[in-house]
Amino acid sequence: MSTQLATELGLRRLLVAAGQAPSVLNTQPWRFRAVRHEYVELYADRDRRLRVSDPRGRNQYISCGAALFNLRLAIRTSGWRPMTFLLPGSEDELDLLAAVRIGAPLPASAGQHELYDLIPVRRTSRCPFFDRRIPQGVMAELRIAAAREGAGLASLDRHSTLDTLDYAAIAEDELAADHEYQAELAAWTMPGARYDGVLAYVHGPHAVHDPAPVRDFGRQSGEARFEERPQLAVLTTMGDRPVDWLRAGQALQRMLLVATKHGLSASFLNQPLDLRDMRRRRDPHHRRGHPQMIIRLGYGPYVPRCPRRPATELSHGDTQAFEGGRSHGTHALDRADLPQ
Repeated sequence: MSTQLATELGLRRLLVAAGQAPSVLNTQPWRFRAVRHEYVELYADRDRRLRVSDPRGRNQYISCGAALFNLRLAIRTSGWRPMTFLLPGSEDELDLLAAVRIGAPLPASAGQHELYDLIPVRRTSRCPFFDRRIPQGVMAELRIAAAREGAGLASLDRHSTLDTLDYAAIAEDELAADHEYQAELAAWTMPGARYDGVLAYVHGPHAVHDPAPVRDFGRQSGEARFEERPQLAVLTTMGDRPVDWLRAGQALQRMLLVATKHGLSASFLNQPLDLRDMRRRRDPHHRRGHPQMIIRLGYGPYVPRCPRRPATELSHGDTQAFEGGRSHGTHALDRADLPQ
């Protein structure tokens, strides 16, 4: 049986798609391995883990989950059925995370092709958004997108939004006093420090009012007035284990692609979650789940994209056989989990 894994060009297409996923500080902390023309294994790249701000590996798992969704979608739009096995170990075992098996031939739908075509269009925007409210129908689609990957998406009302902005500002002030955190942040955001990371041209301007609805990297150029009523949403999972973080990443990327379809921009306001992880705190059980991402959504201007690692950097190379692991369930893209 001929699949995309049988040719270098076919594998490159999959890796390019996976590598365009969003990731914390654009660390792109993933690697892939093709196995016997049948599987693609997803690994966490330990060298790109944020040791200070992400001691549990939660952000790395979420980032890798987003890449996993793109990989699934690329296989699906190539006319094959991907079967995905989530294989994370404990928080201290950040190597093999998932494997995607190339299944039987299955034509992709127009909706699946549409999402795939939006992979390079999606951006993280730290610029001001327009004062235009997101229609309820669009928010409903975003919630459905998250739910199809086993996550929840809760829109915040005005009062909760103001509280969250305050929490983010307090967390950012506390993080500003942590020298190790600031050194790690600078390593991925300082001009000239890296060829990837969050480069200066995507930092966005300083907000002229507090609390700011965007993260401040301390090196923004210029000032701007941001939207008066930021529109925030929180991505949640019912559990808070490595497998839940992988699901959160897949839900995040599906939701962001659907948002892009509707012309929405997005950025993230995760300082309170970073501070929680750094303090090794666990959230109490809540009926709406554990917060994994705080997302700012809205209609905004076109912005450039962060640089991406070349596909040749993402591959571990071939191996002789796929070794089974701890499976937390399978996932097939043909089970109506992509819009038709």
